[in-house]
Amino acid sequence: MTLKRTLIAGAALAAGMATQSLAQESWTMTTTWPSSLELIEIDKHFVELANKLTGDALTIEFFEGGALVPAGEVFGAVESGTIQAGGDWPGYWAGRNSAFSPLATTASLFNAVDYVNWIEQWGGAELYNEIYGQFGMVYLPYGVTNNESGFRTNEKIVTLDDLKGKRLRLSGLEQGRLLEQLGGSQVSMAGGEIYQSLERGVIDGAEFSTPNVDFSGGFHQVTKFWATPGWHQSASLFGVMINKTSWDALSPETQEDLKIAAQANLVWSLSFTEKRATEAYQQFQDAGVEITRYDDETLARVQEMANAVIEQTACENPDSAKVYLSQLEYLADYAKWRDASAPFNLGRTPNGPDIEKIRACAN
Repeated sequence: MTLKRTLIAGAALAAGMATQSLAQESWTMTTTWPSSLELIEIDKHFVELANKLTGDALTIEFFEGGALVPAGEVFGAVESGTIQAGGDWPGYWAGRNSAFSPLATTASLFNAVDYVNWIEQWGGAELYNEIYGQFGMVYLPYGVTNNESGFRTNEKIVTLDDLKGKRLRLSGLEQGRLLEQLGGSQVSMAGGEIYQSLERGVIDGAEFSTPNVDFSGGFHQVTKFWATPGWHQSASLFGVMINKTSWDALSPETQEDLKIAAQANLVWSLSFTEKRATEAYQQFQDAGVEITRYDDETLARVQEMANAVIEQTACENPDSAKVYLSQLEYLADYAKWRDASAPFNLGRTPNGPDIEKIRACAN
């Protein structure tokens, strides 16, 4: 009887240890952002929330951008399972699939609230997972910022003609095509390389992110002028790529905890960056940077040009057309209430691309 009890107790202990072992996961996560750029705070806040919510079930160890792999290799590291998770801006992977571009930003289309609405209630979340799923990943959108600052230069930009002949650091597939139509040339480089490139005159100007992120990058030290608004990126979306095998190893409860952490971080990131952007706007003024703004006629012209570029790009790839179609259907649907509630509403309903043209390309 004693031996039987001992065996039962031993089996129970072993089973308990095995269950505990299966329940406890340890992930390595990095990001595309170095610690010198304030965008990394969005990643850090998510990790903090995730570790709190998942408790003993999951521990995420976070490393700043470049500590494990170069920024451009984060996608591949997650895809291969070398690391379990990586924070990103989807537009960096547009070379793999152009649909990543509208998942990251749009030219004169979505604002930050539009991204949140679309992701949470109009089917956007499913499209992120459809596109990232092609590469063996699960994606949780967890950060959003409103429109980007605009170009920072040492020659004043007041009109679109002032962009002619300029070599400008600019991210985005559609954004690059739009700049080329305006007579400028797109230069691609990581955020951490912009300061020295401006300082040495390798480029004539640059855009990067919101005012607070640009200020953290020291751009006020190497440029004199700032042209607003950032029509090239009317909002930006960030999130975490998760290796599908690693995701599937989690319990449904832990997966849900990560989804909740991402949703909470999405809302937090908007208020955090808008507050910081407001502070940084003043900091740029105090630093002596001259701020100019395009007139309404210019912005209307940009909208028309952006629409044409979006239609062209969407119709080159059914995946891209599918994403844009979903975004335009959201805008058309939400416009009914948004326009009726003006001016006490959330942003604007843009006079965007031809939805029927993109619908035809998506089918």
